Amino acid sequence: MKSALVLLTALVALTAYYVYLPLPSTVSDPWKLMLLDATFRATQQMCNLVHCLRLSHHLRVLNYVIGTFDKLEPSSSEHIKITDALFDGVEVRVFEPSPKQDETLKRSVVYIHGGGWALASARTSFYNNLCRIMAESLNAVIVSIEYRLVPEVHFPEQFYDTLRATKYFLRSDILAKYSVNPGRIAISGDSAGGNLAAAVCQQLSLDDSVTNKLKLQALIYPVLQALDFNTPSYQQNTDMPVLPRFVMVKFWIDYFNGNYDFAPSMLINNHTSLDVSQAVYFRGHLNWTSLLPSTFKKNYKPVIQPTGKAEIIQEIPALLDIRAAPLLAEKEMFQLQPKTYILTCENDVLRDDGIMYAKRLESAGVEVTLDHFDDCFHGCMIFTIWPTNFSSGHRTRDSYIKWLAENL
Repeated sequence: MKSALVLLTALVALTAYYVYLPLPSTVSDPWKLMLLDATFRATQQMCNLVHCLRLSHHLRVLNYVIGTFDKLEPSSSEHIKITDALFDGVEVRVFEPSPKQDETLKRSVVYIHGGGWALASARTSFYNNLCRIMAESLNAVIVSIEYRLVPEVHFPEQFYDTLRATKYFLRSDILAKYSVNPGRIAISGDSAGGNLAAAVCQQLSLDDSVTNKLKLQALIYPVLQALDFNTPSYQQNTDMPVLPRFVMVKFWIDYFNGNYDFAPSMLINNHTSLDVSQAVYFRGHLNWTSLLPSTFKKNYKPVIQPTGKAEIIQEIPALLDIRAAPLLAEKEMFQLQPKTYILTCENDVLRDDGIMYAKRLESAGVEVTLDHFDDCFHGCMIFTIWPTNFSSGHRTRDSYIKWLAENL
């Protein structure tokens, strides 16, 4: 009995040691966040072991786990009709509110889910729940795109999938089929989905063949550049739960089908050092010392290496492609963008990507709403259902939907 008690005590201590993380005092629901992060880490470590044993790619295993436990079949209700469809060969899930008396045409949101271009699905409970609530709250048709993921495909295929599906939906005959008002359509996404939404929005603004244009874009803690992994938010939140800096760098490498050996160099900006001529031109496009307010710069210093590894950009030129990194676009491109909403979280490595994008849009004359949450973390908006029910998820989701309701 005594030995069992000692063993139990040791097990509890080890579990507490594994779960506990020092977090900023302002983070809401800190113990919930620690437990969520511990679950993520344990699952990722299991998948990494499978990868190391060469049994399967770790992302394929992780997505299999997600799909096994969390994918939902389309299940309509009295108020929302949910169907799966193909838009120009791309799978989508469409959420249609029930027609109301004397109603003619509805507004609509094209939504692109996050997950580092590699994880999650429009069919998981997280995104199914979000899009259903959006459809009900906005009385809008929501098109959630099920784009293909890493490792099955890599950049630019995710971009092309979302672009094709969006262009197809914007066709007048398709909008008429779903009773959508052509003048009241937004594009939106979170994290990597925010990246794809911004890139698609930029591309469509140049496409004269698309006659029905997007009225709005709404980007939720978007990832927008891979030039500088030492912005103040990357430095401040290096080991923050859900999306530590090293994990974000690996997502980028996976997206481009690059070499993991590049990761340590990219972490210290060796891929965009002063002797890498391809990167020098873009440096001014995300000069955070001028783009960020002092409240976000704090006392952090730029990390600019005099010499580095030019072979990284040579092997992965897409790091500087605006279809992957919309923040690197020219001012003329920003001037073409629609009215924009950007949600950022203080405890997120991607905070500054969103803030810099907002600043560049404003400088180009675009009307922007920057909605910043001091106590929230990356990914929080989808965590609104048991067992990952966060107050920050409800607050960010409600603020996002409120803006859409007032502006779409």
